[in-house]
Amino acid sequence: MSTNGKSPLIEVRDLEKHFPLKQGIILQRQVGAVRAVDGISFDVLEGETLGLVGESGCGKSTTARLVTRLLEPTDGTIVYKGEDIAHSSRAELKPLRRDMQMIFQDPYSSLNPRKTVGSIIGEPFIIHRLEKDEGARKKRVQELMDLVGLNPEHYNRFPHEFSGGQRQRIGVARAIALKPKLVVADEPVSALDVSIQAQIINLLSQLQRELGLTIIFIAHDLSVVRHVCDRVAVMYLGKIVEMADADQLFDHPRHPYTGALLSAVPVPDPRLAREKHRQVLGGDVPSPTNPPPACRFHTRCPKAQDGKCNVDEPFLEVKEGGNLAACHFPLTDEEIAARVPTAAA
Repeated sequence: MSTNGKSPLIEVRDLEKHFPLKQGIILQRQVGAVRAVDGISFDVLEGETLGLVGESGCGKSTTARLVTRLLEPTDGTIVYKGEDIAHSSRAELKPLRRDMQMIFQDPYSSLNPRKTVGSIIGEPFIIHRLEKDEGARKKRVQELMDLVGLNPEHYNRFPHEFSGGQRQRIGVARAIALKPKLVVADEPVSALDVSIQAQIINLLSQLQRELGLTIIFIAHDLSVVRHVCDRVAVMYLGKIVEMADADQLFDHPRHPYTGALLSAVPVPDPRLAREKHRQVLGGDVPSPTNPPPACRFHTRCPKAQDGKCNVDEPFLEVKEGGNLAACHFPLTDEEIAARVPTAAA
């Protein structure tokens, strides 16, 4: 399978992660489960940036940790280079760790405060027994620091001596140290100031071009996602409800949930902001321990129809414009134009 001449680097099929809920102090018994990720399928193409978006608790970060096998899946397959790694052992996964790395959300807690920057960035070389000579390892680490915009002379400084943006650059340098094929960026800019966010995003784009990285980019800020991602997958309560090319999804969303997310994005033009229809969703996100039957969004969806949306589960299928959407009653072009006005409106 290939899309636009690109082949999938990762193929995920029917992936699930259920966290058991147990009751009792001594003889614990399972009384339920948190269905954090509940049967999702997608591909990540070589060299692309795939965005994962959705409300807090929808399963984005859990999906990222499943793909990189920091978590054990409950069910499903994760095919990397033709091999299913969903249930591989730690020994089998170790060679793959060089190919898959993560950039974590919080640059303050993801770095060991007792280690110098040089040892933090150089640790992957020690773990994988590369650059055994200390002098060669230091030179390589300083090259990485220079590549991500850090002063190589600060090799012996500690994380607390750096700003938030600089700490995230340290995390980026650590992630790319072993020249991975896949980098998962789990909300890498959400804890940073807006001006610093742009610098980190531009750095990731530059590194992707220079190193040929494939990136899974998780974020809440939809304007950031549109800027950096080739394709976008929208998640709701453990399910992917829509997936499309970034421009197509932002200009012509088909799932009502996607439309609601986009309607909440601020518009810089005051005239367009006044014209824009904001779709305010009623109620709260249902509990992942007891999700609604059929379409999980039907309890909050303004287009839901009784006897259909609460009975028949929709599956991802091609809608008008090429979007993949899991919806019985997708948004029409007229509804899209009313919700998301453009400068030409």
